[in-house]
This record gives sequence, C-alpha cells and structure tokens, in this order.
Amino acid sequence: MLKGRIAVLALTILIAGCSSRPAIPVSDEQTLVMESSVLAAGITAETPSLTISDIQPSASSRLYNERNEPITVHYRFYWYDVRGLEMHPLEAPRNVTVPANSSVTLYGSANYLGAHKVRLYLYL
Repeated sequence: MLKGRIAVLALTILIAGCSSRPAIPVSDEQTLVMESSVLAAGITAETPSLTISDIQPSASSRLYNERNEPITVHYRFYWYDVRGLEMHPLEAPRNVTVPANSSVTLYGSANYLGAHKVRLYLYL
C-alpha cells in the first residue's frame, strides 16, 4: 500500500514538472530584460515607460550605444493583462541599429485592449 502511494506521488510530481513551459524567470517589477551580450556590446537601456490610453496601450524605451561603432540589437515587447498573464499572439521580434556614440528610442504598441504591463527583451 505504501509503495502504491509513493508511486502515485512520484507520478504526480513528474507530470507537474513536465507541464511547465520554459520562461524567462523574472519578477513583475522587472520590465527590462537584457542578455549579457547586449551589455558587453556597450548597449544600455532605460526601463520601458508604459502609456495606457483608451485606444491602444504603447511603450517606449531609449537605448544608448557607448561604443565607436554601430550595434544592431534585436528586441521584443511582451504585453501582460491586469492579472499579469502574457497576452498572445506575441509580437514579431524586431531589430534596430544604434549608431555609434548615440541613442535611439524604441516604440511598441499593444494590439490588445486590456494590456496593463509591458516587458522589453533585448538581445544581439
């Protein structure tokens, strides 16, 4: 009887572990996610500022290039509802070339009514 309970418990743990999907482990307060290679390339960024309007939520963030050469950065805005759930479908990844010793502003708009949070993901 004890072996049966242990087997059921092990099976339950195994199923729960398999049902999780890969995600970036970040807190709700972390609105900017940068891969280490972005920082190593000399790119810094401001946290995205969110503007919620009746028509369409939007966000912007400024990137700075501290190097003497242009750097191409890939990015994606992730949008979340009031409960903190990621809204799908996801936007397509985009890229921008930040000129040498200069800055650019990234803009994103949610295609969903009800978006209340945004996260910006930067990578090379």
